[in-house]
Amino acid sequence: ALNSGDIQTLATLVDGERGVTFTPYSTVDHHSDLTFLPDQLSQAGANGTRYVWGYTQGKGDAITMTLPEYLDAYVFNIDYTQAPIIGVDSVLSSGNSLENVQDAYPESRFLEYYFPGQDPEAGGLDWCALKLVFRDPEHTGVYRLIGVIHSEWTI
Repeated sequence: ALNSGDIQTLATLVDGERGVTFTPYSTVDHHSDLTFLPDQLSQAGANGTRYVWGYTQGKGDAITMTLPEYLDAYVFNIDYTQAPIIGVDSVLSSGNSLENVQDAYPESRFLEYYFPGQDPEAGGLDWCALKLVFRDPEHTGVYRLIGVIHSEWTI
């Protein structure tokens, strides 16, 4: 759903009680990160509303985008279906930002899709990762999406 930009299908995977929280950089902040319930996510994908998703690292400019624009820039900025390394409940890399996924989402599971640095001139600082956080509130083995965290080297 993320790869194809299919927001309607993505909404069917979101936890109906908690919603899904989008975090543009590694540090989850439930007070400022945007959270959408499934129906809100569907509407946001279709209505063209521009949201403030956070602030750019280093500059502090507001990240003001529609949901599809945000997904392109901060969620599926690279084809994570081709990630060479996938971690289960483990953070594979970190920069200067606090990696607090386990504290922010206790009793949840997460996958990290990780691309190590690609450009030798960047010295490994051009890595990026996408964490998808899930919970199984009923303990039935049916996990629902509650967090989407973009990670990259930050200043």
